[in-house]
Amino acid sequence: MEKKKTIAKAAKKKPLKKEIKPKEKPVIKEEVLAVSAADFPMSSEEEMYLNKDKKARRYFEGVGRRKTAIARVRLLTIKPFEGDEGKITVNDKFYKQYFPTGDMQQIAEAALRKLKSLNRFEVVARISGGGIHAQAEALRHGLARALVIFNLDFRKKLKKAGYLKRDPRAKERRKYGLKKARKSPQWAKR
Repeated sequence: MEKKKTIAKAAKKKPLKKEIKPKEKPVIKEEVLAVSAADFPMSSEEEMYLNKDKKARRYFEGVGRRKTAIARVRLLTIKPFEGDEGKITVNDKFYKQYFPTGDMQQIAEAALRKLKSLNRFEVVARISGGGIHAQAEALRHGLARALVIFNLDFRKKLKKAGYLKRDPRAKERRKYGLKKARKSPQWAKR
């Protein structure tokens, strides 16, 4: 009897579900502020940079690769200047800052040195991936490709020097059951 009474009491109670009222969406007030260029004065350097962008400069682009490094190289022509340092910018840094050792600097500028035109071009490069040495070789490869696009007569010298060939050597993948690509685990007789 007691069980029937408790069931009857439970049936008399209000249902557990509550009515869910939809929340009111907040009202967003939009205000448009009128801003003019006079409110933000620019320095002379910024104005010069903007004017430079308006006058688009023609460039020749080449992509160089080595191992996992990829270099996107843009070659711009400039008036020849005196000096043996080229105008090469890598990831917004001067190439002698980006590549710390002399060997890597020589690799980076090798394609221009081969053509004796280090002071005739401005080079802007974006490099990603790989190590610093592979990046230098990728820059050389991309620069050689851009030079060939600029002038087909450069192809013969650059190809003979080996700068147009993409160096295919890369780290071999690791195989299942081995410690490295080819190194096997130590073998024990017993």
